Amino acid sequence: MIVKINKRGKTVYTQEHLVDKRPEHSLCWQECKYFKPMTVANCKIAQSLFEHNLINGIATAVWECPQYKENDKKK
Repeated sequence: MIVKINKRGKTVYTQEHLVDKRPEHSLCWQECKYFKPMTVANCKIAQSLFEHNLINGIATAVWECPQYKENDKKK
């Protein structure tokens, strides 16, 4: 079922079963060493997607990435 939700002050539509699931499905959030959101050291790919998402009022999950590297702190 498609539902209407509010994100960052915008009304968007999504599949109900995916509401707030992006971190679970996005490779960036899976302990990537280069993913440092809200910092100047953030991954260039992740930052570019973040800016694109803000401009367009969308959310994207990253399922494949040439730069992914597991965070050493996780081990």
